[in-house]
Amino acid sequence: MAYEDKTLVCKDCGKEFLFSAEEQAFYDEKGFLNEPLRCKECRDKKKKSRREYHDVVCASCDAACQVPFAPAGDRPVYCSECFSKIQEERGY
Repeated sequence: MAYEDKTLVCKDCGKEFLFSAEEQAFYDEKGFLNEPLRCKECRDKKKKSRREYHDVVCASCDAACQVPFAPAGDRPVYCSECFSKIQEERGY
């Protein structure tokens, strides 16, 4: 099936956004039946609002940051930069 880029209107902010042919092919491949209703910015904002973020201090660099989980207190919590470095060092 040949797809063509479409311009859609975001239901949240009212701005037009592109629903590309590549995105349409992806939606079809995944079996999604509906076109997106929100632009990427509004989708990201909605996704972030569903999560509850918690203020923490990085156990490595002491930077203030937020994490999408409630720290238990029995394990160190790292900012994303320090966490990435640790993962890299461990070979993950």
